[in-house]
Amino acid sequence: MSAAVQRTRLFFLLATASYVAVFSAFVVVERPGLGLGHFYYLPIALLALASGPWRGAAGGLVATALYAVGVYVNPDLPPVDKWESSLIRLVTFVGIGVLIGWFASSKRGLVAELSRLAERDALTGLPNTRSFEAAIERRFADGRPFALLLGDVDSLGEINSRDGRSGGDEALRRLADVLTQAKRPEDEVARVGGDEFAILAPCETGGARELALGLERLLAFSGAAITFGWATSPREGRNALALYRAADERLYARKLARGHRLGAVDLAVAPNRSGG
Repeated sequence: MSAAVQRTRLFFLLATASYVAVFSAFVVVERPGLGLGHFYYLPIALLALASGPWRGAAGGLVATALYAVGVYVNPDLPPVDKWESSLIRLVTFVGIGVLIGWFASSKRGLVAELSRLAERDALTGLPNTRSFEAAIERRFADGRPFALLLGDVDSLGEINSRDGRSGGDEALRRLADVLTQAKRPEDEVARVGGDEFAILAPCETGGARELALGLERLLAFSGAAITFGWATSPREGRNALALYRAADERLYARKLARGHRLGAVDLAVAPNRSGG
C-alpha cells in the first residue's frame, strides 16, 4: 500500500472520529454562546485535504446535517432561528470544504508534476539517472535475467562545433525519439549523461549483443550514430555497480576500436600528418 493511500485512509478515519466526537460534545455540552459547532471545521478540512473539493463539500453537508440534528436534540439550546443557523452553517461548511479541497488538489497536482520533472531529463524528456537507478534496482529485485545497454553518442563534439549547441541538442532529442519509438513495451530507456543513454531490456547475453547492434544500425540510418556497450545480469553482474562497470568497459573497448575516443583519433591521424 502506497504512502498516499495510507495517508488518505488515516485522514478518513480521523474525520469520522472527529464527527462523532464533535456531535457527541455538541449534544451533551453545548450551551448558547459556547460555539462547539465550530469544531465541525476539523473533519471537513480532513476530508477535503484527503480527497479534494467534492468530498470536502460532502463533508460540509454531513457537518450541517449533524449540526441541525444536534440543535434539535440538545434541550439546552433555544428553538429560535434554528433553520437560519443551520442555513448559515450549510453555506460556511460547504464553502470551506470546497475551498480547502480545491487548494489541496491544486497543490497535489503541483507536487506530482514536480516529482515527474525531478525524474525526467529536461532536454529529451526521457527518465534521468535518478529514475534509471530506481528502475535497475527493480530489475534486480525481480530476479529475472536482463541486459543493461550503455550508449555513447558518436562525435557529439563535432556536431556542437559544426552546428552549435542547439544542433547538438537537436541531435540528442532526435536520438531519444528514435530510441523511444524502437523500444519494446518491457524495455526502459533513459538519458544518464551529457551524451550517454542507457537501456534496460529482458534478454540473455547473446540477445543483448544483437539488440545493441540492431539499435546502432537503426540510429545510424536515422542520422544519429551511437556506440553501445552491454552487460547482462546475473552473468556479468549481480548489482548495479558491477553491471555498469561491465557495460562501460565493453563500450570503451568498442569506442576505441571504432576510433571515436579522442586518444584513438589522435593516434590514427598522427602518422598521416608526419608522413605529409
